[in-house]
Amino acid sequence: MSRYARSLVIKDENGKRRANTLIIPTPSPSSTDIYIEITSPERLDLLAYQFYGDASLWWIIANANGLGKGSFFTPEGITIRIPKSEKIQDLIQKRNDDR
Repeated sequence: MSRYARSLVIKDENGKRRANTLIIPTPSPSSTDIYIEITSPERLDLLAYQFYGDASLWWIIANANGLGKGSFFTPEGITIRIPKSEKIQDLIQKRNDDR
């Protein structure tokens, strides 16, 4: 699942094609989320591979926890939430359709 899978391609005022801005909302906490305590720095892509089987889904974990701004590493001593990935694409679509 790509976070840009449903992004529209539009033409700007000069006729150049570009991807429309895509808003990626933070998934709401759910009873199916997994919480893990970080005792040593972990990489977001490795966590995504461990929990989703796909390292490219690191952005789901980063977005849910406000991480990933400049680093793939998580800080020590925090608890992070691992949301279920199944409904993320629908959440992105709904948020961007509502704009």
